[in-house]
Amino acid sequence: QTWFEEVTCTAGEEALSCFVSCVPAVPVLFKQALENTAGEEGESVSLRCELTKAAGTVVWRKGEATLQASAKYEMKQKGTVAELVIHNAEPEDA
Repeated sequence: QTWFEEVTCTAGEEALSCFVSCVPAVPVLFKQALENTAGEEGESVSLRCELTKAAGTVVWRKGEATLQASAKYEMKQKGTVAELVIHNAEPEDA
């Protein structure tokens, strides 16, 4: 629902007014979901997803744990595409 609000600026006997409108923000949604990925032990594995707009911030999690950027986990986000690269993959990364 769009709403309109009149705003007035006065200086002495002069007055100017205008209307300000606000359109509710469209939520960020997933345009392309994650796909199952397999990789060899010791290699890098890449996971990607795509958002409907670039304003979204992606948080990567494994179970309940939030992953942090490190030598093991590399997070990239360019425009609407977010990527997680797991370096030196191990069975525990499954």
